[in-house]
Amino acid sequence: MSDLSLASPSRLGLWIKAARPRTLTISIAPILVGVAHAATLGRIAWGPVAAATISALAIQIATNLANDAADGERGLDGPRRLGPTRVTGARLMSAMEVRRGAIVATLIAIAAGLVAVVHGGLPILSIGVASVIAAWAYSGGPRPISGTPLGEIFVVAYFGVAAVVGIEWLAVATASPVTILLGIAIGLPAAGVLTVNNHRDRVEDARNGRRTLAILVGARGAVALYAVEMIAAVALAAMATPSLLGAAIVAVGVVPAGVLAVRLARMPVGRELNSRLAATAGFQLVLAGLIALAWLGGFA
Repeated sequence: MSDLSLASPSRLGLWIKAARPRTLTISIAPILVGVAHAATLGRIAWGPVAAATISALAIQIATNLANDAADGERGLDGPRRLGPTRVTGARLMSAMEVRRGAIVATLIAIAAGLVAVVHGGLPILSIGVASVIAAWAYSGGPRPISGTPLGEIFVVAYFGVAAVVGIEWLAVATASPVTILLGIAIGLPAAGVLTVNNHRDRVEDARNGRRTLAILVGARGAVALYAVEMIAAVALAAMATPSLLGAAIVAVGVVPAGVLAVRLARMPVGRELNSRLAATAGFQLVLAGLIALAWLGGFA
């Protein structure tokens, strides 16, 4: 522990920074989509949904803290880092302390998740256990997911499909192919956040022996991948909406998706790309809102 008190504003600020609050909407957007679709199928069990929401946020925070500690400990967040300051890499907090925070967040996720498991049974238990394991495997172990080309797939799977399917199962005890399609759609912008992050860090990551998808496809490939993620997210969400009017409402999202893709293509690799992370997370939330409007507004 440092000599600063945990209760002091500066210490609280460090924990908030380490939790990365500007991207926590990545956990909220799929829940909004799942609830919106579930509301058209039956009466929603709000208690388990609330518990799952707390658990999802706690798992994302645990993932962020574990990533901060692991990358800082490996020396991956040094002075040449282009991304936002990481508390371990900047030596503002120790790796052990940040990892303890990740453990606390994980315990909170498990506690809230158990409430959801009581209601949702084995399917929710399976999703919960897999999510906790993935949270720690993302940055930990001998071959962290974050350093491989599988990062985007991981994000779509857990912050898209698993989240939407899990919430819908808790809400109305059912799931369908449409649920999975919506999960992929809302997970793609979350993967886009990772693509921007890895595109920005491509050179430094390669120097550190990482093999992210952005490294494999190169600068132009990463920009193209991002554009596909944004446009495909809107297209899949529109396809999942059975009515033409509902699909048209969702399709409005192609405008901000295109704008984001063009801006990324025109922006040089540097610290300026950090603004694209929050913008992409914001787009995901906008898309979730359009999907919710299409289904809850009676347009589906």
